[in-house]
Amino acid sequence: MHRRTLLAAAAALAATPASAEADTVRISHGLGVLYLPLIIMREARLLEAELARANIRAAVQWAVLDGAGPINDALIAGALDIAGNSIPGFLTIWSRARGGRSEVVGVSGLSTAAMILNTNRPDIRTLADFKPGDKIAVPSARVSIQAVVLQMAVAKQFGDAEFARLDTNTVSLSHPTAVTALLSGNKDLAAHFASPPFTVAEAASPNVHAVLRSPDVLGDITLDMVFAAKRFTTANPGHVRAFLAAQRAANFIVKDDPSKAIQLFIQNSGSKIDPIALEAVLAEPDTRFDTAPHGFMRYAEFMHRAGTIKVMPKDWREAFVPELEDAGS
Repeated sequence: MHRRTLLAAAAALAATPASAEADTVRISHGLGVLYLPLIIMREARLLEAELARANIRAAVQWAVLDGAGPINDALIAGALDIAGNSIPGFLTIWSRARGGRSEVVGVSGLSTAAMILNTNRPDIRTLADFKPGDKIAVPSARVSIQAVVLQMAVAKQFGDAEFARLDTNTVSLSHPTAVTALLSGNKDLAAHFASPPFTVAEAASPNVHAVLRSPDVLGDITLDMVFAAKRFTTANPGHVRAFLAAQRAANFIVKDDPSKAIQLFIQNSGSKIDPIALEAVLAEPDTRFDTAPHGFMRYAEFMHRAGTIKVMPKDWREAFVPELEDAGS
């Protein structure tokens, strides 16, 4: 090859340093405040800005998926690259797909807030009051964050051997559907394990009261996280770094300009919720948005003891991308 041709080729490579990166990244987020950083990233086009800053030319496609089942199915099918979901939902697929083509890897922590188990039954005041026919709505039975936290709460109250005591009570319902059913007094549903802003709507009803708050069971622990198909993160480290930078920028908006964060949330969801009530949720000490996954191993250890996952990571870093430098636990 002539020297001039070699120089031209080298110049072309230098001009497109991220040419190996995928030209499209497909991301999903769920419903509610726990997904606020992803919603801000979507509405403010923060990831597009970070990709451009890194000289990566890629389209960003967003989808709304709620519940571990649909998210895991989409990742396994190759229809999704990055997803926001609960830590239990991630651990379920991480354990099952480890070492295979469908392997997943954690990208970051995402959020925590007070989830509240609300009921419209005056006679239900504690977990011991639920009868076999009293149905409890969660996004995905047995694998959603609500389902696993409920198991952890039952184990804390009745002993580890009883962790599945209320499993047959849980039914899979989307948060909006469950809110409507609970507030209407639907006799087929006794309770809903809700996250903000759905907790706000339910708390406004005089016929609804709380049975359980997640911080009373877990303390200060991450609820939702971000994870991805490992084949995607391995092939696209530039996308991963840009994603983390965009997520941190979104977290800064929540902290520095909560009014803007709420405006973007309402713009995305079309929610009719009172912005002042939502700002109060963001100001609660139980609400936090952080890329570090706090308490990750507590879930892993519980789910391994319960037999929900067959393989447990040795520590949190084993399950996350090396680009995440934040200190987890």
